[in-house]
Amino acid sequence: MSETQEDTGLVSKGLATGKVGTLSGAILGIASVAPGYTLTASIGLIVAAVGLKMPAIFIAGFIPMFLTAYAYRELNSRAPDCGASFTWSTKAFGPYIGWMCGWGMVIATIIVLSNLAAIAVEFFYLFIARIFNNPDIADLADNKLINIVTTLAFIAIATFIASRGITTSEYVQYVLVGFQMVVLLAFAAMAILHVGRGDAPAGLSFNLDWFDPFTGLAMGAFIIGVTGSIFAFWGWDTCLTLGEESKDPTRVPGRAGLLCVLTILLTYLLVAVAVMMYAGVGEEGLGLGNPENSENVFGALADPILGGFGGPVLFLAIFASSVASLQTTFLPAARTMLAMGAYKAFPARFANVSPRFLVPAYATVVAGVITGAFYTVVSLLSEHVLLDTIAALGIMICWYYGITAFACVWYFRRELFKNLHNVVFKFLFPLLGGLVLAAVFVISIRESMNPENGSGASIGGIGLVFYMGFGILLFGAVLMVIWRFRSPEFFEGRTMAASNSRARS
Repeated sequence: MSETQEDTGLVSKGLATGKVGTLSGAILGIASVAPGYTLTASIGLIVAAVGLKMPAIFIAGFIPMFLTAYAYRELNSRAPDCGASFTWSTKAFGPYIGWMCGWGMVIATIIVLSNLAAIAVEFFYLFIARIFNNPDIADLADNKLINIVTTLAFIAIATFIASRGITTSEYVQYVLVGFQMVVLLAFAAMAILHVGRGDAPAGLSFNLDWFDPFTGLAMGAFIIGVTGSIFAFWGWDTCLTLGEESKDPTRVPGRAGLLCVLTILLTYLLVAVAVMMYAGVGEEGLGLGNPENSENVFGALADPILGGFGGPVLFLAIFASSVASLQTTFLPAARTMLAMGAYKAFPARFANVSPRFLVPAYATVVAGVITGAFYTVVSLLSEHVLLDTIAALGIMICWYYGITAFACVWYFRRELFKNLHNVVFKFLFPLLGGLVLAAVFVISIRESMNPENGSGASIGGIGLVFYMGFGILLFGAVLMVIWRFRSPEFFEGRTMAASNSRARS
């Protein structure tokens, strides 16, 4: 056990050590965020809410993520642990809040995994259809049986890769992330080139006012846009769950997380500005506000911007983005479950680590099986259930990110004002990030009660998204109580020492 582990009461999980550097950690984080997929799915929705203020909204969504990233960095520097949010919130607030924080993270990740697999299937058949010039192939994604079988195949492949060791995941991501980022940059450059040539449909001139969130926006539109923007940054904390596998556990994960969110912000702003200048935000033709383009903006703009050959390449890049995120998103889910098993918050089998590959193989397989089962069940029940469950993700994301931000303030409570560094990075940044996330959490709950903010399905006039969001958290609370009586060691504080909050330099 290392000096850091002895000092914090943490335990070694048996994971591979010294494998992840700052760059590779950031790449794994970028892969989880999936900028290619996220942009094509979110640009139309954000434009519908805020129009030309899309860059300002991306910046507004970035701010709480950036502030919270410092909370993660400071906590990791003191207590590097693959459980991340679960471990730190347990040490700060006790086992019950810690368990619910871990549950929110795990279940949100599993829901996202099922969605990512489905998106990968959609773009897979779309790409094949373009290659063979046969639109009927694209329609295969709408066949429920074919869709489910192909989705399960992608989940199985991603589970296999994630269970073969962290270095295998790194090598795969270098290729997938590198490819999608190059294509996105080329796409943005070509869009700006068309504007410069004067042959863009809108041909808007660059305007700094696009980046100002304080003018020209109604509060309702601003909130809706920020909620979507926060989701667009979700996934960067993958870097922090790899702390025990990093080359310098107390420094590398925090640096990787900050590098990840900054890279994502710059990518979003570049692409957003480029497509706005090229297509504008109108509701007709190639305009970003056209409802027919909102679900797949890149699908509408690929050929006009990149030409006939570029379209399939862009589809392949979005497919690569989805597959990359599918594979890396297994990493934080499995490692959180590993930590919960190691500290006896979950059954002990989750603490098993493959002696050959030094990864949480059992937890990874369980995540894959649950993801496949979840997608199959909700697909057979109703598309409304799937859509509303995904919409409820915003509630869970703000839940565990916000708890982690506040955990930083409380964990370091006795040393917050010892020096300027502590005041800024252990108090002000985490507190402000937590307050913003808490506000979005409350607003998201209120908005989820309106059926129009989801699929339209409702129970007693209240949107299904509300029941899904709270239902999943409530189900977790029930499981927690059951496990409390079955295995009380974790809840009695016998498996993880609470923070002693000792002041340090």
